[in-house]
Amino acid sequence: MGFCSTSTVPQTSLSNSQSSTFFTYLKPCPILSSTYLRPKRLKFRLRINATATIDSPNGAVAVVEPEKQPEKISFGRQYFPLAAVIGQDAIKTALLLGAIDREIGGIAISGKRGTAKTVMARGLHAILPPIEVVVGSMANADPNCPDEWEDGLADRAEYGSDGNINTQIVKSPFVQIPLGVTEDRLIGSVDVEESVKSGTTVFQPGLLAEAHRGVLYVDEINLLDEGISNLLLNVLTEGVNIVEREGISFRHPCKPLLIATYNPEEGAVREHLLDRIAINLSADLPMSFDDRVAAVDIATRFQECSNEVFKMVDEETDNAKTQIILAREYLKDVTISRDQLKYLVMEAIRGGCQGHRAELYAARVAKCLAAIDGREKVGVDELKKAVELVILPRSTIVENPPDQQNQQPPPPPPPPQNQDSSEEQNEEEEKEEEEDQEDEKDEENEQQQPQVPDEFIFDAEGGLVDEKLLFFAQQAQRRKGKAGRAKNVIFSEDRGRYIKPMLPKGPVKRLAVDATLRAAAPYQKLRRAKDVQKTRKVYVEKTDMRAKRMARKAGALVIFVVDASGSMALNRMQNAKGAALKLLAESYTSRDQVCIIPFRGDAAEVLLPPSRSISMARNRLERLPCGGGSPLAHGLTTAVRVGMNAEKSGDVGRIMIVAITDGRANISLKRSTDPEAEASDAPRPSSQELKDEILEVAGKIYKAGMSLLVIDTENKFVSTGFAKEIARVAQGKYYYLPNASDAVISAATKDALSALKES
Repeated sequence: MGFCSTSTVPQTSLSNSQSSTFFTYLKPCPILSSTYLRPKRLKFRLRINATATIDSPNGAVAVVEPEKQPEKISFGRQYFPLAAVIGQDAIKTALLLGAIDREIGGIAISGKRGTAKTVMARGLHAILPPIEVVVGSMANADPNCPDEWEDGLADRAEYGSDGNINTQIVKSPFVQIPLGVTEDRLIGSVDVEESVKSGTTVFQPGLLAEAHRGVLYVDEINLLDEGISNLLLNVLTEGVNIVEREGISFRHPCKPLLIATYNPEEGAVREHLLDRIAINLSADLPMSFDDRVAAVDIATRFQECSNEVFKMVDEETDNAKTQIILAREYLKDVTISRDQLKYLVMEAIRGGCQGHRAELYAARVAKCLAAIDGREKVGVDELKKAVELVILPRSTIVENPPDQQNQQPPPPPPPPQNQDSSEEQNEEEEKEEEEDQEDEKDEENEQQQPQVPDEFIFDAEGGLVDEKLLFFAQQAQRRKGKAGRAKNVIFSEDRGRYIKPMLPKGPVKRLAVDATLRAAAPYQKLRRAKDVQKTRKVYVEKTDMRAKRMARKAGALVIFVVDASGSMALNRMQNAKGAALKLLAESYTSRDQVCIIPFRGDAAEVLLPPSRSISMARNRLERLPCGGGSPLAHGLTTAVRVGMNAEKSGDVGRIMIVAITDGRANISLKRSTDPEAEASDAPRPSSQELKDEILEVAGKIYKAGMSLLVIDTENKFVSTGFAKEIARVAQGKYYYLPNASDAVISAATKDALSALKES
């Protein structure tokens, strides 16, 4: 839901009913009102001067102070103002909290297409106040925090005639991380041009340095490379970026506000990533009919005349900037009591939250909410709101039965305001007498006693009674992904997407030109001086060579091992054929491959080798051999061999064997592998020996890292249960489907395959 304007039309006005209140909080009073804070709490004065900013090539901004503010540029990309967004009050409140405290822990916004996720994230940039930085700093260093300056800045810093360090006012940075970002662009690398000129290794800052003290925006974080996302969160958690690579040893601060958005339909975010982000909200909450009409109306007006919308919300935007500056000052003095921390911890325990991040983030959010109200102590409303924003999305919901949900909670005790007016006047007179005897500091402490809510949001069993909160928590549960690392990406040196350079192991297959030049850049001056003939412009030696580390998406290999013996063999082969074709029809995006191995007679054969081609599968599966003995052990052994060969090729990440059988076998593995054994007079193996042989092969499947799905087609009346034993030894899945169709087999296979990829 991004809106831009490239043309202007006559300005029109927008009715009051179509405008939205900016940043609605739980309490009815608006939090952005400039008169909301009481005058006696105002500890400093705020002056807002009209300034114009001029962008410079290095990302810094020079400040000019004219008498009149210049007109807004009417061409190019203009982002929709956050104050004009209809609804989404919880997300706007969370963004305001992040603007007040950049170290709050980050904000993640999920939602389907067209729910204004990116619009709200970019709209926050307009209300961020400018920042003061040290002149010459590559990481927006704060002049008031010299302990956090990057390496070497103290020696480079310039001082004025009065002895103070030179600073400048710049826009608060807003940096977006692209999905294809490389590690050196993210954290920084060698500046080739400067290194060649100086003959020494010069550090070139990355995106993390540019985002310090600003906003770091990641769109579609669920599609971001796993290694990049882990590196990003580690740096943000530490608050400092330490670079030790390519002859560089450099560190700089990195404390931006992380805002991440993603669409759950395109893939879930790993659970441990969401756990490290403080506030996780959904933009999929339902909107009323009037709100949807108002949203379409103001979006249309912005497309036709963006300046009119900007003018309409100018006052609210200025109020937001003022509110952020004031709240940042109040935040320094806000305190939270031990009893309130106990309340947050108990809510996290009742909600089933793992670790301590939930209560830590909730305490910080509660303090920010108190700073918005101009309070020095956290109150009841701030605690409840912090639980809803932080703890509730992390909770493990226990839904109560309908009879329990319909029960109304016990009424709260009557408030003291319901007493007679005469008693109230007497109490007020007594309080005034006491206040006259005490100093101002004690008076403030009495007026703001630490408070704890009377009731918990979660009940003792971890359930929720409030239907609205239950719906909100269910939305958060749907966004959670599975933990663990999936083998869905294959790393190599010859094929795939270039992700990072590496020292070559043997001959270089794909040369990383950028990394090679960075490694050779510091030595160009010295090598050029040694070269008398001056025949080359760039001097690269073998020790400078760097190879490319490539990554490509890896599909899974599904191997159908089908029992083609007996009277029902034709039905099993037809069902396996239908299931294989269904999987191939859906394997274009997932890159999954299918293989079919029927076993009959004395041995198993590879009827369809691993392939993604539907036409090849149809041609190979026109002939369906059936009848004869049942060499189950040889069928499983052949599947393991095919899977290991496919894994060595580098095109397969996961391997799953689907055995469609009744578990009965009458041909030994020795007879299948040694044709002369049939002519010998050796005694036939017993039933127990055949079972032990099959179980041994099943154990090898587990040791090889492959997954086994057993679909039992045995008749229930004469069932031996051996097929279930095979699945148990291989630690795989077991389904009893004696009359399964191709659709049922395909559905069971896809379900097991999805669980395998997420494991």
